[in-house]
Amino acid sequence: MSTFTILLGGDLIRTPRLDRQVEGSRVIAADAGIGHARLLGLVPELWVGDFDSVPANLPDDLASVPRRTFPTEKDQTDGELAIAAALERGATSLVLAGAFGGRRADHAFLHLALALRLAEAGTDVLLTSGAQEGIPLLRGTAGFDYADGTLFSVLGFSELDGLTVAGAKWPLAYVRVAFGSSLTISNEVKGHLEIALDHGSAMLLAHPYPLPES
Repeated sequence: MSTFTILLGGDLIRTPRLDRQVEGSRVIAADAGIGHARLLGLVPELWVGDFDSVPANLPDDLASVPRRTFPTEKDQTDGELAIAAALERGATSLVLAGAFGGRRADHAFLHLALALRLAEAGTDVLLTSGAQEGIPLLRGTAGFDYADGTLFSVLGFSELDGLTVAGAKWPLAYVRVAFGSSLTISNEVKGHLEIALDHGSAMLLAHPYPLPES
């Protein structure tokens, strides 16, 4: 498996879990995402974008990263272009670091939808801010390593059929969930979390490192 970390421009905090997830991966930065390289102690092999959001005072090792430059007026975001570059280089697994938050809600939504599309095509995808993680849920059964008490939600991107959630404070057994329903929001891990789905596509959003309430 060839894992690439894609540094995106959303919020990011460094945690031991995130360090383990990116350890040994190849790294590509998308425009302002290069700023997260300093936080994580990484040097990307490629920097992709239109470079309209370059952080100030980059150290020499980051300022000299090879660039692939695109025009500002283009049909793909810098993040999607960085992901495409990783796939060109043989990526089979992606960690999208900085996929949430930031100033653009539309970009965060795009990252969720794009991750589902990539997962359906056979690429393993993890979206993370360090505090929050997103993992695509497709048909079948998947298990997760979250500690007891971890807050999580299942966000449906379609109507869901045959959804089963085990190892949770509020388990579900083979239920149908209407598109847009809040039934699967704000659950908690209790034991070993397993989620099974017969039909539809969804995203698991978990909070392994909850931030303090503002």
